[in-house]
Amino acid sequence: MTPAFLVAQREYLENIQTKGFWIGIFMLPVMLLMFAVVPFIVESTREAKRYAVIDESGWLLAVVQHQIEAEDLAEVLRAISGSSQRAISGSSKKALSGSVQRAISGSPAKVDTSLPTAFLEFNLILSRLDDQQLVAIAAGILGTKELLPRLVHLPDAAESYLSQYGTQMADWWSSRSLASRAEFSPGISTNHFIFQDEKKSIALLNQMIQENKLFAYFVIGPDPVKGNSGSRYVSNNLTDRDLLNWFGGFVTRQVRAMRLERENLDPDIATWINEPLTFEELKLSVDGTEEPVATQDIARQWAPVVFVYLLWISILINTQMLLTSTIEEKSNKLIEVLLSSVSPITLMAGKILGIAATGLTIITAWTLIAFSFFILLPAAVGINPTVDVSSVISDPWFMASFLVYFILGYLLYAAILVGLGSLCNNLKDAQNLMLPVQLVQMIPIFVMVPIARDPNGTLAQMLSYFPPLTPFVMMNRAAAPPTTTEYIITTILLLVSIAAALWFAAKLFRIGILLTGKPPAMREIVRWLRAPATNT
Repeated sequence: MTPAFLVAQREYLENIQTKGFWIGIFMLPVMLLMFAVVPFIVESTREAKRYAVIDESGWLLAVVQHQIEAEDLAEVLRAISGSSQRAISGSSKKALSGSVQRAISGSPAKVDTSLPTAFLEFNLILSRLDDQQLVAIAAGILGTKELLPRLVHLPDAAESYLSQYGTQMADWWSSRSLASRAEFSPGISTNHFIFQDEKKSIALLNQMIQENKLFAYFVIGPDPVKGNSGSRYVSNNLTDRDLLNWFGGFVTRQVRAMRLERENLDPDIATWINEPLTFEELKLSVDGTEEPVATQDIARQWAPVVFVYLLWISILINTQMLLTSTIEEKSNKLIEVLLSSVSPITLMAGKILGIAATGLTIITAWTLIAFSFFILLPAAVGINPTVDVSSVISDPWFMASFLVYFILGYLLYAAILVGLGSLCNNLKDAQNLMLPVQLVQMIPIFVMVPIARDPNGTLAQMLSYFPPLTPFVMMNRAAAPPTTTEYIITTILLLVSIAAALWFAAKLFRIGILLTGKPPAMREIVRWLRAPATNT
């Protein structure tokens, strides 16, 4: 084994025993866990916002409350229809009903969320309805269909079932407490907003807001159909607009319906006039034929952004590991012992190769973890994700591009940092020299989203030919992808830049690794670079 590989082996074995290596290994699963769990925890710990309404119109609040209740019941119907789709696999109706109840029951020990037979036998019809039809069904159960804005036509089977079991289902729903209703689905309104059904003056409501007993209150003007005069929303929270958008949406739909009725306009015609023109999204396949665009295609288009971020982290971690190792060995005089056995260039090459092997080990671990998280885990627990990430992770083009650009990007930045690091005696000295390099390293993060939106645009093409950014930009453009000519030219340019960087790094390392005291000035560094090369 050559001396360089012996140094690389020593460097690798030392690094895999450090805390930094294991932090790098477990950084990805921790990030994935945080992305999956933290939003759920944050959402579950948020308290429902309490609000009040002063209705000067005398009618709008009552109608809006009927709308909200119909939407809540529709959420239950949506849970039933969704769970029945998952449960149908040749099982008996009894097993189906049990699976439906288990799927939508949050905590049976705390709240009774059992469903009457009328609901359970209705699930096969519900599974064939869209969201608007489910709201229409809910309004029919509650007997408020005539109070709601225009609703869609229901199938005959649904109408027949409503006439037979509607009263039973309405009685069951009216007997449920707010806590019991909230257990059926996260989308139930009382999980997020609680109406304070108390008649209070504006002065008292303002005091409740000041004392944080009330999140906000609405004032509905005397004639909301005519205009906005007198309608207000009062709250001290200026950033969270969920309540305003939610309640305002119900009010807007009802006012719009009443305006159509006041002007004797046919709701069907008004809906047709306001209906936007939509374009069917298509893409061209390899053979030039048109194909519909799926969610998976959009995810694939944005996948390079994730790969760029991981590439950036990988190169940053490993080059900083190389820099730290070089400075520490120089400061504790270990470098002098190593140089008694190998030449400076052999030592530099071994350190670069050893850290590269460490980086490849971390990337391999990340790949296995991501494969387990997105492919094996969903299959084991029976989850059918909305977007199939597995095809992106297992795409050989993305993985091969990531591996190639990691190696090339690492070699370029490793050469720069190991050369500059050899001039420093401690990390404080290194921070001053590394600032320009760190600024360049931040550019890929700033431009990765604009490049993903226009991977073959002028900005992307220009930055592709700037070697310090080439690995990141070309990885970012992988979904487009760039032309073969661009790949060839940028790769050649990057390889030439790596060779030049290694050559300059070798000249600096040969002199600077044994240098003590104050780091050399820029004029001295330039003089070393211009000096004739030696064979040491």
